[in-house]
Amino acid sequence: MPGVEVKVEGLSKSFGRANIWSDVTLTLPPGEVSVLLGPSGTGKSVFLKTLIGLLKPERGSIVIHDTDLVKCSETRLYELRKLFGVLFQDGALFGSMNLYDNIAFPLREHTKFAESRIRDIVAEKMEMVGLTGDEKKLPGEISGGMRKRAGLARALVLDPEIILFDEPDSGLDPVRTAYLNQLIIDLNAQTDATFLIVTHDINTAQTVPDNIGMLYRKHLAMFGPREVLLTSEEPVVAQFLNGRRQGPIGMSEEKDTAQAQREMAEIDDLAGLPPLKPQLEPTAGLPQRQAVRRRRERVEAMMHTLPAAAQDAIRDSYANGGANSGDAPTQWMPVANDDRPTARLPLVDDPADDPDGRHRAP
Repeated sequence: MPGVEVKVEGLSKSFGRANIWSDVTLTLPPGEVSVLLGPSGTGKSVFLKTLIGLLKPERGSIVIHDTDLVKCSETRLYELRKLFGVLFQDGALFGSMNLYDNIAFPLREHTKFAESRIRDIVAEKMEMVGLTGDEKKLPGEISGGMRKRAGLARALVLDPEIILFDEPDSGLDPVRTAYLNQLIIDLNAQTDATFLIVTHDINTAQTVPDNIGMLYRKHLAMFGPREVLLTSEEPVVAQFLNGRRQGPIGMSEEKDTAQAQREMAEIDDLAGLPPLKPQLEPTAGLPQRQAVRRRRERVEAMMHTLPAAAQDAIRDSYANGGANSGDAPTQWMPVANDDRPTARLPLVDDPADDPDGRHRAP
């Protein structure tokens, strides 16, 4: 059964007189991976907290299973929150608990499972994220990357239909971020849950999602199939994807129009977008993502409404048998000295976390 659809309509959030964003409307398709981009300070993390009911918006609706989370009772909201798993930026682990107890916590809090069943579930989730054998370690004894994977295992234990990732790449080097991106795709293949990732990482945005949205100037500038944003020639998109100083985005806020135009005139020779990268596929030995075929049917139905550049990119992906084609072969990835799928390989960010070399990432 695929993850649940999330329909957001006309959502607006403010803190006092400070408007964060207004009239945000989007639909997270069931079982697909979506990414939310945007300059710092645009309220992406606030959006995640609003989505799970931790913050209440002034206007709008969030509909899941025919229930509006904004208007439902506290009892119903409590039940619906169990549909969510959340990976916070720092993992949000309890420092006094070892990894096993941290990951088991939601099961002990929200279920009446026997300890034997909890042990089996925790072992399964720790294996999925590559932490088998690290059960007795404390959060303070491991690296940031391992803490994130422990937080992800905890987010998975209740088998959520929706998994939210709040800047999962924060604090990680590019290599560990690449491993984490592959893990996200592998988990989506195994769970078929609906994923939403808030990130600043351009490589993540280019290679992981089925859909991309961008928050800018207090509203959702766009949301749709990944190819729409990745081929867009909007100045703010080009600036963000290229990581340039010149453009509409300033250090602390948007620049005035005249300044942005002057800067853009200076970089005509730098105009354009990075090359479109192929979307990641599940690691060898794992099932293909069920969302791929559903997405292809959905995108083909809306193809005539998309910009020409996006249509060309989508057709190229289908023609080349990429991840979005719906019938792509599994992409085998070599693993040094080990023939297990990389999804099962624990990733170690610091040799001190793994003195015997048992979990060392290649």
